Amino acid sequence: QSWMRGMSYCLHSESHLDTGPIYVRENGKLHVVNQGAGGVRNVSPGTRPFRLFSRGFSVELCLNREDDRARRQRTDHFIFTYTKEGNLRYSAKSLFSLVLGYISDNVDHIDSLIGFPEQIAEKLFSAAEARQKFTEPVTGLRALQKFTEAYGSLVLCSLCLRNRYLVISEKLEEIKSFRELTCLDLSCCKLGDEHELLEHLTKEALSSVKQLLLKDNSLSDAGLRRMTAPVRVLKKGLENLLVLDLSCNPKITDVGIGYLLSFKKLNCLDISGTGLKDVDAVIKRIQMQIGLVHSKVPLKEFDHSNCRTEGWAEQTVLQWEQAVMEATKPQDSLRSRTAALHFYGKTRRREEVVTCKPVEAETKASGTLQFYKEKVQNCHLPLKKEVAGSHELKNNKKRALAEHEGERTSKQKQLCLTVEDWDLLNTY
Repeated sequence: QSWMRGMSYCLHSESHLDTGPIYVRENGKLHVVNQGAGGVRNVSPGTRPFRLFSRGFSVELCLNREDDRARRQRTDHFIFTYTKEGNLRYSAKSLFSLVLGYISDNVDHIDSLIGFPEQIAEKLFSAAEARQKFTEPVTGLRALQKFTEAYGSLVLCSLCLRNRYLVISEKLEEIKSFRELTCLDLSCCKLGDEHELLEHLTKEALSSVKQLLLKDNSLSDAGLRRMTAPVRVLKKGLENLLVLDLSCNPKITDVGIGYLLSFKKLNCLDISGTGLKDVDAVIKRIQMQIGLVHSKVPLKEFDHSNCRTEGWAEQTVLQWEQAVMEATKPQDSLRSRTAALHFYGKTRRREEVVTCKPVEAETKASGTLQFYKEKVQNCHLPLKKEVAGSHELKNNKKRALAEHEGERTSKQKQLCLTVEDWDLLNTY
């Protein structure tokens, strides 16, 4: 038979290794090939089974051998630990961790996370953050927007960008995607009146901001007018603002302070180092209209010690800063160029990052202009006096309500919009 000739060729081949007996099934019967004689004999049911592999046989598991990049050993599906004896022990990862890693690798393809559990979403965000998925130019922005739309302040509730104007310029769209921020520090960033981020402050996404620090940002009266237009006219925007720092902006004058009077909920205000002409008149105006008292000592709300980045994306902001610092480092070609300039006696070009220094001279000249709202203290009056004056208290409440209604009608009569305000409203 043909299979017998092929089998005998394999058995008598010199290059063939000894693999033990070979079994052949023919017509429903099992036969074993006799290696010595090259024949075939029947196998009785009581024959002792042969060992398939020798005792020293070992197997090496290789995955994706056809891919050169995958030739290295895959260890992402296993957890390696050492025993007390020093032996290496490995165990397979859980299905949850494997799925979490796969989704984090493709986090930019998620349609929506609205209604997804917060506990699992936080782990997914951390896994994607560890893979630096949010630092990628296009896919990182798309993935970050999915988280901010669903979880808002959990992703980031406080953002400190003090003296990080390079991060703002490189990651402006990512910064604008954060929603429900309560604290925003943009000190020493030299943004100016026309910056896109200042315009974003008036949007509904940042209406939750309660602490805004804009120290040393080259702001003027025009910038304050644009920033306060939604509050003054539409009662939207930064209407919940409690703490505002506008110090070290010399272009802000008495006219710009008038725009700040629309922030009725302000508890603390810093206008030190501004270009005020009549300081006493401004102090009285602030005290009369929004109830803030001039502080003789510096307030702790403006020392910038409590302002920091807090939320799931805290490490993401640090990754952005590290990427910007790496991009601004001088390269080898630039160093060789500076060496050539030094050889020819020319002036060396400055390659270091210019640090922003706040304007402190104007602050010392005009003094500290920080304001705070005094807490209302309850007066402890005698009990008899309270009982006797209960009728008078009711009358006082009625008078206060009548005066409040009169003030509302008078404000409505006095409300008039200028041409500049109408132009601003048309832009929103």
